[in-house]
Amino acid sequence: MADLFSPSVSTILSERDETPDTRTYQLRFRDSQEHERFVFRPGQFLELSVFGVGEAPFCLASSPTRRQFLEVTVRRTGQVTDALHALGPGDEIGVRGPCGNGFDLAAAEGHDLLFIAGGIGLPPLRGLIWNILDERDRFGRVTILYGARTPTDLVYKDELQLWQGRDDIELFVTVDQAEPGWEGNVGMVPILLEMAELRPASTLTYVCGPPIMIKFVIQDLLMRGFAEERVISTLERTMQCGVGKCNHCCIGHLYVCRDGPVFNYRQIREMVE
Repeated sequence: MADLFSPSVSTILSERDETPDTRTYQLRFRDSQEHERFVFRPGQFLELSVFGVGEAPFCLASSPTRRQFLEVTVRRTGQVTDALHALGPGDEIGVRGPCGNGFDLAAAEGHDLLFIAGGIGLPPLRGLIWNILDERDRFGRVTILYGARTPTDLVYKDELQLWQGRDDIELFVTVDQAEPGWEGNVGMVPILLEMAELRPASTLTYVCGPPIMIKFVIQDLLMRGFAEERVISTLERTMQCGVGKCNHCCIGHLYVCRDGPVFNYRQIREMVE
């Protein structure tokens, strides 16, 4: 089966454009038994390789509760992602993983949960969100705050509509700049904190997005009384090899790919560059 060091062959089942430069792929291992044995946690990531081009890390955007295929959402940012975007259904890629620590689902049980995402920061949280929604009675209130630069840049638009229609979660969406026909909120993600009912003492918060967004959102959360250890984020932008060997993601004595990419804010604050 796929492991941390030797890639396995996976087939692209389907692809779906999320934005002009971002696409979601559904993958399944060529060996069906290998696929059935593959176990992962939300928040873990895969190393995907395009044969003859290279390899790069991508978060698992799917939930362990939905095992018929794996999903990754890929934004075009360089050589490997350009090569991935040139592939389609039936093409094969290499898969190595799962890598990293993932989110602690057991620690979230019984708590209220607040998800805050910006732009392409929603995919790392999507698997956790679906895992929780598929086991909804294990958790308290679920609130999702999501924003992007424009309505076009929102990912998972169909799922946002599904979540908006559920009566067991709250979803608030905003964009930095409106487009013709947009009737929703306009403003950066932190404005959504004014709209949601926040309960710092009983809530675990998951934050993912551009670094500048994470910085201001966490500052706002701390001022509102959220404890540092109850604010959880990912540092996956710094990763490369996935196994703590290349030193690309070394921060102090920790390797983001091996010890993370999921950390609470107290751990992040105490890291020494």
